[in-house]
Amino acid sequence: MADVIYPRLIGARLRSQMSYRASFAMDFVTQVIAQWYELLVILVLFGQVHALGGFRRDEVLLMYAFSGAAFGVADLFAGQLDNLPTYIRTGSFDVLLMRPLGTLPQIMVSDIRLRRVGRIVGAVAVMVYALTHAAIDWTPAKVALVVMTPVAGAVIFSSVWVVACSICFWIVDGREFANAVTYGGNAFASYPVNVYTRPLRWLMAFVVPGAFVAYYPSLALLGKQDPLGLPGWVGWTSPLVAALAAVVAGLVWRFAVRHYRGTGS
Repeated sequence: MADVIYPRLIGARLRSQMSYRASFAMDFVTQVIAQWYELLVILVLFGQVHALGGFRRDEVLLMYAFSGAAFGVADLFAGQLDNLPTYIRTGSFDVLLMRPLGTLPQIMVSDIRLRRVGRIVGAVAVMVYALTHAAIDWTPAKVALVVMTPVAGAVIFSSVWVVACSICFWIVDGREFANAVTYGGNAFASYPVNVYTRPLRWLMAFVVPGAFVAYYPSLALLGKQDPLGLPGWVGWTSPLVAALAAVVAGLVWRFAVRHYRGTGS
């Protein structure tokens, strides 16, 4: 039944948004500009320096593009979890529990905003530029890595979103914490990991596996050694890390829902 209901819900949401095409076009352009605003910061930075953590401009742009595309896809499907505190506070989450569907998928398809595709398009445009200007020795395996990296990164970001937002079951006003981890993770993953301090690097790169969104796949593509000393094959493990992150996120969500006591309303 879920295989039929979820596509219908998504289709209904998308059709309703496309019915206001002028508004959609403006929102779409706004999202592209928002994505490129972060690009402007990188370009200004490289107007002052020639390298960042041992990486040149086009190499950092590749990391930024991978992170931006992955985060854009995650935001499209998992961004609705930002509304979880409202679901809990108003008792709407109790309604989700009464339906014969998973609570997490219900929230994720509840408010898919098509305009967020603008962020993905903006990031992909930068990715195309970076891939054509960075020094990459192309092989079929590296082509596959380019395709897999944004997908794996989106799963990682979505998993982080689920875990971070699950705290709202205990702290209803935990949205700021969740945003710091999710949106902060995107900013972290847009730059080389080795430019950060050791505590932040360990937290955001390995506890929150942000380094596997863009940094390590970019190293594998570029054929560069990791300044932190990890072996080159680590750059190919993002899909495995994404799968592990998804399993952990599912377990955390299930644990949180099982301990949810409701509003009593």
